[in-house]
Amino acid sequence: MGGFDLHDSLVSRQPGLRSQLDFAMDAFHQSTEELGVADKVTTFTTSDFGRTLAFNGDGSDHGWGAHRLILGGAVNGGRYYGSAPEISLRSTDQVGQGRLIPTTSVDQYSAAMAKWFGVSASEMPSVVPGIGRFANSGLSLML
Repeated sequence: MGGFDLHDSLVSRQPGLRSQLDFAMDAFHQSTEELGVADKVTTFTTSDFGRTLAFNGDGSDHGWGAHRLILGGAVNGGRYYGSAPEISLRSTDQVGQGRLIPTTSVDQYSAAMAKWFGVSASEMPSVVPGIGRFANSGLSLML
């Protein structure tokens, strides 16, 4: 796909990339349903960075807040995890150039997935070493 690291040409390239990703994820999920394994297969993407709100002339720079895509028959969908930031360059939810401060860590999402895979609470710090830094490590991503 060429990647989503769009410092340049953000407005012209992102819609096509998102469309390709949507098509691929939908086709994959439909095939798991046809095979009767949708509740046993979960697609999970994450990143530890997002994009800034500030425009750099032809795109945006690296930021902190990011999106996760979670798809599968066992996903407890239709939920928003964390707090929605105020989308503004003047918001207290950003720390300059629109770098949004996430309220839910990639570690918390990873721990939820690890739990679904059968990792016990006592094993979790070995699998997700940073999980002890967060009060809420029990996201209910999965049914």
